[in-house]
Amino acid sequence: MQEITSFIHNIPVDPLTGAVSVPIYQTSTFVQEAPGVNKGYDYSRSNNPTRATLENLAAGLEKGAVGLAFASGLAAIDAVLKLLESGDEVIAVDDIYGGAFRLFEQVYKKFGVNVNYVDASDPANVFQALSPKTKLIWVETPSNPTLKIADIAAIAAVAKTQGCLLCVDNTFASPALQQPILLGADIVVHSATKYLGGHSDLIAGLVITATAELGEKIRFYQNACGAILGPFDSWLLIRGLETLHLRMKQHCASAGQIAEFLKDHPAVDRVFYPGLPTHPQHAIARKQSRGFGGIVSFTLREDTLEAAKFLVTGTKLFKLAESLGGIKSLISHSAEMTHKSIPAERRRAGGVNDSLVRLSVGLEEPEDLIADLCNTLDRIVVKENDYSQKLETC
Repeated sequence: MQEITSFIHNIPVDPLTGAVSVPIYQTSTFVQEAPGVNKGYDYSRSNNPTRATLENLAAGLEKGAVGLAFASGLAAIDAVLKLLESGDEVIAVDDIYGGAFRLFEQVYKKFGVNVNYVDASDPANVFQALSPKTKLIWVETPSNPTLKIADIAAIAAVAKTQGCLLCVDNTFASPALQQPILLGADIVVHSATKYLGGHSDLIAGLVITATAELGEKIRFYQNACGAILGPFDSWLLIRGLETLHLRMKQHCASAGQIAEFLKDHPAVDRVFYPGLPTHPQHAIARKQSRGFGGIVSFTLREDTLEAAKFLVTGTKLFKLAESLGGIKSLISHSAEMTHKSIPAERRRAGGVNDSLVRLSVGLEEPEDLIADLCNTLDRIVVKENDYSQKLETC
C-alpha cells in the first residue's frame, strides 16, 4: 500500500459513533472505576485521546517509535534539551533558528550546557567539533534561513562514533519530503505550527523518537513539565496532516519557479534554494529528500537594511509576518525578525546578511507571486538607495 493511502486509513474511525473525523475530547479529567483503574486516561495533561491519536499519526509519518505533542515548537525543543545535564555539550548548526539560539544561550547555558555552532553542511566540521562532553548534535536541514543542507546519514555516523544523540529539526522539509529517522537520526522535532498544521491557525510542536526507550524519557518531561498540546489544537493538527502531502507538492513546485525567477533578477545577489543545481548541497538534497521545500531565501545586491525593508514592506500578495508553511505566502526579514535575538556578528557569520529575505511560498498561483515580487524588485536600483525608478524586467 502506498504511504499516503496507508496514512489516511490509519486515521481511526470513531468506534462509538462511526465518525470519520477524530473526536475532540475536550475534557480535563476522566472518571475512574477505582483508584488507578481507568480506561487508559485519567488526566489530560498526562494523556488525552485526541492528542494520543495525533502522536501516533506523527510517529507513523516519521517512521519513529514514539510521538509526543507539545504546546509549541520551542516547548518540543525544550523537552529534548532536558535530556542533557550540566557539563554536557551540544554541536548545533551555525545558522540556527533564533528561538532555538535564545533557548540554548539564555536558558540552558546558565545551567552548564554549552553549545558549539558549526557549519553542518560539511560533516567534517561536526566531526572536528566533537569532544568527550558532546551529548547531542542539533541539525536543521534545510536550515533556517539560509537553507543549508546537512547530510543526515553522514552526521548520524559521526554521532555514533561519539555515542551521542542526533536530533534533526525537520520543520522545513516535513515528513512528506524526508524522514530523518530512516537516515539514522535518534530524534526528530517539528514546529508543527508550520507545514504540518498548514493553515496558520495553531501553535504546536512535535517530538518523534527512534526508540521507545528514548520516547518514554521525553514523555516523562512532557508530563512533568506540562507543556502539552490541548485537544482542540491536536484535532486541528490532525486535520492539517491529512492534506500535508498534497500541499507540499504545490509548495515545492511554486518555490522552484520563484527561485528560478529570482536568480536572474538584477536586484538579487544570491538565491538560497536546494532545488537549484547551483546550491552547494543540491546533490545531498536530491539524495535524502523527495522535494526541495517551499522556502526560498535570497540576498540583495544592495546589502542594506533599507533595501530589505523596502522589499518586505512593498509586496502585496507576500504578507510581512513571522512564521511560514501556511497556504498564504509570507515574507520576512530574518535580521530583524526571526533571527533578531542572535548577535549581529554571529548572525552574519552564519550567512544571515542584513539584506537576507525569506519567502514562505504559499498555494497561490506562482505567476501571481512572481509578478508581486517583480513589481517591488524592479524598483530597487542598486545605487544611492534610490527606489524611485523601475527597471521593467518583468
